[in-house]
Amino acid sequence: MFVRSFAAAAAALLGLTFAVPQGASDGPASASSVVAAAAATTVPGVLSGAPAPDAAGPGGPRGRAARGRDPFRLGAPVAVAHRGASAYAPENTLEAVDYAERLGIDWVENDVQRTRDGELVVIHDDTLARTTDVETVFPGRSPWRVGDFTAAEIARLDAGSWFGAAYRGARVPTLDQYLRRIGFNQQRLLLEIKKPELYPGIEEDLLRVLDRAGWLDEHHVTHRLVVQSFSADSIRTVHRERPDLTTGFLGTPPVSQLRDYAAFTDRINPAYNTLSKEWVDAVHALRGPHGKRLDVNTWTVNNADLARRVRDQGVDGIISNTPDVVRDAVGGF
Repeated sequence: MFVRSFAAAAAALLGLTFAVPQGASDGPASASSVVAAAAATTVPGVLSGAPAPDAAGPGGPRGRAARGRDPFRLGAPVAVAHRGASAYAPENTLEAVDYAERLGIDWVENDVQRTRDGELVVIHDDTLARTTDVETVFPGRSPWRVGDFTAAEIARLDAGSWFGAAYRGARVPTLDQYLRRIGFNQQRLLLEIKKPELYPGIEEDLLRVLDRAGWLDEHHVTHRLVVQSFSADSIRTVHRERPDLTTGFLGTPPVSQLRDYAAFTDRINPAYNTLSKEWVDAVHALRGPHGKRLDVNTWTVNNADLARRVRDQGVDGIISNTPDVVRDAVGGF
């Protein structure tokens, strides 16, 4: 803990200074834009999809030095790695988690859905086609929905080659596997329940997995876990079942409705292009179900200028595919 300043400086030296093209949606940067951005970096030897050559491994000193503080309460907005460090490694994989750790990023965001046999897996789309080789492995099973495949079938898929040859063989992790890696790396988790309308009862399934993995003890609930969703009903369910959990609603409710959300959520997380300082101030004026001021964490911000803009609007967190760029721009970690 006493080497944080040194480690933060080292992490800053690793920070990549290119910008990924912006988009207001929650969709991914294209593989081609990532490759082009990587080619523009001034850090020698850092290639698209390849680990930085001098970075520490999982749980190494670069990442661990930043652990132990609650960055949501330090003043500068915290950088959150969107689907892991998804500009540099295939989204929602363990490899993306590890890349975020090597950059010294404390918070990682992911997406959770459910397989046909009830396993929770970490993937953004409700189909497997974009980020795996499912069309080759299971050619006759269009439209390749996550919920139509068993966990064992999904475990056979390559979830890295679409991003780059360096990540060939990466897998779609189960939530259990993901939690173990986050825990090993001493990171914190912003967990999104994706499309809960497709998976009735997924909230209860999620809580069972979190409990089994040891993530519902007082330390994790207080310092290391936030559960969010675009579905207000889903977040109400989580809050009802575990009122001690910190929750987030994804969206930009009108000011007139903010008080209703404050009854069941602690954070309101909007797209960056829906923000105004006045709206952020209105959110901050309210207290959530735990008696604390509501926070605002915006997405998906991938360049320094935009990061500084939303910082000046007063946000508490910035969710980014390039979290190192955001961190260095806003003076956080």
